[in-house]
Amino acid sequence: MSRPEEIAPPEIFYNDQEARKYTASTRVQHIQAKMTLRALEILNLDPSIPQFILDIGCGSGLSGEILTEEGHIWIGMDISLDMLATALDRDVDGDLFLADMGSGVPFRAGTFDAAISISAIQWLCNADTNTNEPKVRLARFFNTLYGSLRRGAKFVGQFYPANEEQIVQITGAAKVAGFQCGVVIDDPESKKNKKHYLVLQAGASDRPLNLGNMDVETAVPKKEHKMSKKRLKKMETKKQYIKRKKVLMKRRGKRVANDSKFTGRSRRPHF
Repeated sequence: MSRPEEIAPPEIFYNDQEARKYTASTRVQHIQAKMTLRALEILNLDPSIPQFILDIGCGSGLSGEILTEEGHIWIGMDISLDMLATALDRDVDGDLFLADMGSGVPFRAGTFDAAISISAIQWLCNADTNTNEPKVRLARFFNTLYGSLRRGAKFVGQFYPANEEQIVQITGAAKVAGFQCGVVIDDPESKKNKKHYLVLQAGASDRPLNLGNMDVETAVPKKEHKMSKKRLKKMETKKQYIKRKKVLMKRRGKRVANDSKFTGRSRRPHF
């Protein structure tokens, strides 16, 4: 099945028909509720105090309804006008804001006690136009998100990465913005039920993240960055270049001179 972000930009893909179809699905409602409750579990908020929460990519308000049921106050932002219109028709309790998260989180510094996002942030990795550079959009999103959270506040975003490179790309941008960063994976052995949760913290907090036996710094999968062949060639010395060419010629069946201590040596210029 094609991924929605590969078909069209979110503001186009989630038109009026798709928004209503998505919202009316009992399967989608169940999954959204389950993932929102899981995000709140990881956030580990103080249950005795209502929190002011930002719901990024709130859509038609399915995740916001769970926030309301849990006693929180929330604001939702989304790029799809039709999704927000559906949320208004459903009379959700949260305030709704039309905005593109790739253009930044448009709220004052230190506004929110926490933030969540369900099935949305993978869209930031998709370059649907020539002007939408994923690296720039990710940096803008995480930098402004960090600013909008009070110090010590947390963000949990459930997302569907297309591959390991996207996980590295997203977590790398979050770390550069200043977040403590990790990824929690539920049902890692299941292809169908596997869920990724990006977990961020903006500074120290008196209530640690609920990661079980995983530490926030080590929850993100480590991946070695391999240099491209082009970059490796630029970094090689003259001697390494000659040896590489010799190996290549041998593979092609050509006769080459044996290596010696003089191979690739620098010679004095002759005048």
